[in-house]
Amino acid sequence: MTTIITNSYKHIAVALSLAALLGACKVGKNYQRPELPLPQQFADSVSFADTSSIADIQWKEFFTDPALQSLISKGITYNNNLQAAIKRMDQAQQQVRQAKLLQLPEVNLQIQGSINRPSDNSLNGLSIGTFLGKPYVENYVTSLNFSWEADIWGRIRRQQEITIGTYLQQQEAVKAVQTQLISDIAQGYYNLLMLDKQLEITKNNLLLNDSLVLATRALRDGGSVTTLAVQQVESQRQATALLIPQLEESIALQENALQLLTGQNPGKIEGRSSLNEQTLREQLSAGLPIAMVSRRPDVRSSEMALTIANARVGLQQANMYPALNITAGGGLESFKASNWFSIPNSLFGLASGTILQPIFQRRTLKTNFEVAKLQREEAVINFRQSVLQATSEVSNALVRTAKLREQRGIADAQVDILRQAVHNAQLLFKSDMANYLEVITAQTNALQAELNVATIQRSQLGVVVELYRSLGGGYK
Repeated sequence: MTTIITNSYKHIAVALSLAALLGACKVGKNYQRPELPLPQQFADSVSFADTSSIADIQWKEFFTDPALQSLISKGITYNNNLQAAIKRMDQAQQQVRQAKLLQLPEVNLQIQGSINRPSDNSLNGLSIGTFLGKPYVENYVTSLNFSWEADIWGRIRRQQEITIGTYLQQQEAVKAVQTQLISDIAQGYYNLLMLDKQLEITKNNLLLNDSLVLATRALRDGGSVTTLAVQQVESQRQATALLIPQLEESIALQENALQLLTGQNPGKIEGRSSLNEQTLREQLSAGLPIAMVSRRPDVRSSEMALTIANARVGLQQANMYPALNITAGGGLESFKASNWFSIPNSLFGLASGTILQPIFQRRTLKTNFEVAKLQREEAVINFRQSVLQATSEVSNALVRTAKLREQRGIADAQVDILRQAVHNAQLLFKSDMANYLEVITAQTNALQAELNVATIQRSQLGVVVELYRSLGGGYK
C-alpha cells in the first residue's frame, strides 16, 4: 500500500514539473500604453525646458492660509465620500491578498464518521449480517485532499492582473476624490472670502448713500431740489441695502456647504482671513503634458481600467484552451473506530489528473473573447478621452490665468477712476454744480466696479486652484 502511494506521488511530481514548464506560456498581449494625442508642451506654459509642476507641491505648502488648511485637514479626515472611497480601496486590497495565492493548491482536511444500517430483509442487510456479524456498517475516514490547477496558459496570472489592477484603480480613485475634495474646499473658501468682501463693499456704499439722502433732504428743505430727488436717492439707497441680506444669505449657505464638505454639521466658519490677504503665486509652472498623464489620478484610474480590460482579453482567451487539474489525497480509513489510526493498515491514497478541453459551449467562450477585445478597444478610447480632457482643462486654466490678470489690471484702474468720480460728484453736488442723478450714477458705477474687482480676485484664486487640481495636485 505504501509503495502504491509513493509511486502515485512520483507521478504527480512529474506532472507538476511538466505543468510548471508549460506554465511559462501566457496567452494574450501584455499591456503597453497606447499612443496619446499629447502636445509637446502646454500652451501659455512658462517654459518648455521647465519640467517642474506646481502639482508636485504638497497641499499644505500650496495653501498657506491657516483657516483653509484647517478646513482641508477636516475634509480629508471626515468627508464621507473620501472615507467611502478608502473603504472600497481596502476591500480591493483584501482581494489582492487572496489573488496572490491563486496559483497554490487548495488543501482540505476531512474527518468523517458514518454508520449505515440497512434493512435486514435487503440484500445489503443480509450480506452485512453474514460478513460482519452485525446489522450495520461503520466507516471512519481522516483525509488530507489537494486540488491544483496548472496555470499553463496564464489564466490564473491574468486573473491576478485583473485583481491587482482593480486595487490600483481604487487607489487612484481615492486620490482623485481627495484632489477634487481639496479643490472644492478651496473654491468654496475663496468664494466665502469674496462674499465677505462684497458685503463689506456694499455696507460702505450704503453709508455713502445715507450721506447723499441726508444731503438731498437738506437741499429739498432749502428749496433747491424737489421731493422727487429725495425719493430717487432713497430708492437707490434701498437697492444697495437690498444687497446686504442677499449677500448674508449667500455667506450662510456657503458656510454650510463648506461644513458639509468637511463632514461637519451646518454652522459658521470662524477665523477666516480676508480676500485682500490672499496672495497669488507668481510662478505657475504646468510642467510637461506627459508628466501630467502619470500624475493625475483620474487619468491614471482610466489607464488602470485599460490594463484590466487588457488582462481580461488574455483571461478569456486562456479559457478557450485545455485546463489541467490535478487532485491528490491520502489519509486513514477503517470500518472500526478501534483501529482507525492503525498504521500502515489504515492508510489510503488517491491521485488523478484531468485535462478538460472545451469543444462546444454554444459559442460562449468565443463570444466572451470577442467582447473582451471590444471592451479593451473601448477602454483605449476612454483613456485617450480622459487624457484629452485633462490636457484641455490645464490649457483652459492657463489661458484664464493670463486673461484674468489683464482683467484685474483694468478693473483696478476702473475702481480708482470711479472712486475719484464719486468724490468729485459729491463736491460738485454740494456746490450745486451737479445734480443728484450724477451722484447716484457715480455711486452705482463705483459699487458695481468694486464688486467686480472682488469677483475677479476670487476668480484669480479659483483658477490657480483649478490649475493645481487639473495637473494632479492635492493627493500628496
